Amino acid sequence: MSQTAADDPEPAFIEVGEGSEARRIAVRVRDGRGPGLLWLGGFSSDMRGNKAVALDAWAAEQGRRCVRFDYSGHGESGGDFVDGTIGRWLEESVAVFTQFCSGPQVVIGSSMGGWIALLLAQEIARRGNASASLAGLVLIAPAPDFTEELMWKAFTPEIRAEIETKGVWLRPSDYDDGTPYRITRKLIEEGRNHLLLGSQIDVGCPVRILQGAQDPDVPWKHAFALVHRLPAEDVVLTMIQDGDHRLSRPQDIARIIASVAEIG
Repeated sequence: MSQTAADDPEPAFIEVGEGSEARRIAVRVRDGRGPGLLWLGGFSSDMRGNKAVALDAWAAEQGRRCVRFDYSGHGESGGDFVDGTIGRWLEESVAVFTQFCSGPQVVIGSSMGGWIALLLAQEIARRGNASASLAGLVLIAPAPDFTEELMWKAFTPEIRAEIETKGVWLRPSDYDDGTPYRITRKLIEEGRNHLLLGSQIDVGCPVRILQGAQDPDVPWKHAFALVHRLPAEDVVLTMIQDGDHRLSRPQDIARIIASVAEIG
C-alpha cells in the first residue's frame, strides 16, 4: 500500500540513459543534515510505500536529508516495467546517488533494493566518488541474486519454457491488487551479469540486515548466505521470528529506523 505524507516533497525528474534508452526518473528530496538517507525500493514497489514514507517522516523529525526515487517502470517514473533489468535499475540508482547525495550516506535497501544497494556500494568503490560516501547499509529482507536463485532455479520446466519462448511469464502476486508480476527473459538473463553470492562481497562499510523468519519470498537461509559473503566486521543480522517479507508493521519499521540511527 502506498501512502502520502502531508508534507511530501514534490518530485524532481532527471533523465537517465541516452537515445532510445533514456527514461525519466522521479526523485523526492527532503533537505536536511547528514548523514543523508537514500531509499532503494523493492521489485514492483515505489517510493510512497509504507516503509519509505515512514523513513522520510523520521528524517523530517530528525532534520535529516532523505532521498527517495522510483526505478523506471515503477511509481512516478517513466519507462515500461517489462524493459526493466537489474543493470538498468542500478544505472538509475547510481545516477540518483551521484546527483543528489553528498557526504556520508546511509543506504536503505528493501528486498531487490538490498541487491541494488550492494551493487551500488561496489560501483561507488570502483568510481572513487569523493563527493559522497557510504556510512552504512541497512538491508531489509535483502534479495541479492533473486532472479537466479529465487526465480529461475525455482521455476518449473513449464515456466522456464514459457519465458524462453514467449519472453515473459505472468507470476501471480499475493500483494496489493493481485496484479501479476511480469517476469521477462531479459530480467533473468541480464541479472546473471550482477550475481554476488558466488564470491566475497566487499562493501567497505557497516551492514545491518533485518530478515523475517516467516518470509515466503526471500527465505531466511538466503540472508545467511549473504552474511557468509560479507566481511566479518560490523555486520549484524537481526532475525524477526514472526516477521514476513514486507516487514512494514509498526514494530518492524521501528527496528529499521533503529538500525539507521545506529549507523549514523
